[in-house]
Amino acid sequence: METIYKKARAKVNLTLNVLGKRDDGYHELETIFQKISLYDELKVSKTNKHDSIRINTNIESLQDQENIIFKAYQKLKSRFHKISGVNVELKKNIPMEAGLAGGSTDCGAFIESMNKLFSLDISKKEMIEIGKDLGADVPQALYNTPIIARGIGEKIEKVKTKAKYYIIVIKPEFICNTKEMYQKLDNGDITKQKYNTENMKKALEEKDITKIAENLYNVFEMAVEKAEEIKKEIIKAGAKGSLMSGSGSTFFGIFENKEQAKRGYKELSKKYKTYYCISYSKRFEF
Repeated sequence: METIYKKARAKVNLTLNVLGKRDDGYHELETIFQKISLYDELKVSKTNKHDSIRINTNIESLQDQENIIFKAYQKLKSRFHKISGVNVELKKNIPMEAGLAGGSTDCGAFIESMNKLFSLDISKKEMIEIGKDLGADVPQALYNTPIIARGIGEKIEKVKTKAKYYIIVIKPEFICNTKEMYQKLDNGDITKQKYNTENMKKALEEKDITKIAENLYNVFEMAVEKAEEIKKEIIKAGAKGSLMSGSGSTFFGIFENKEQAKRGYKELSKKYKTYYCISYSKRFEF
């Protein structure tokens, strides 16, 4: 097999708590990730023309050595000498700097592609170890089922659910710098949070869309002035619940059925860059 094609799926956070800052500068988190149908497209091919990685993408700024895929290639090649040169074709559909883990999911898909392409026999546990050194969201991106992530994101618990619901994602014009968002929390009071993890897990297991919508929570919304205003717009468009994803700046609404979601999409797309999505779970990973 000389070429691997993968869909690198975006995620939304259904819950997100920051438990505190560690001595090493990282933050302890507790969050539930839900993969969605929005994805980037990744094609990784072996080549004999060079002994390095070349990345071609529709986003020019991602073609340099700061791309997380480039860093993943270097890390893998230092460990596995059988790896040769590769060409990467990356079509970005997931908005950047949006709290949807676009870069992390690309990285996870690349690691999985390299594992297959060069028959590296890397276990899931090893991929998580490799991924966590590249980015806090990379270990979670390696799962296509809803998960609870703890620690700095490397402690994973799968949520067994077949819940299906419709999600409309909007991308406001402003961006949220992740480092600055954490600084805002560190400078304020982050102890008064809603620990909805177990309630959300139960709601997912029971496929209860109303309870899923009721238990949405993201501590980072405290640091975004327009959060409540945007969420009200999404609710007004028919969503049962709304939340910001990750450290921003995308927001999403949960809709109970396709018709309501389509109406919501039509309304919200008048003002925002809007994405029509479905919750995604790859059944055989349970």
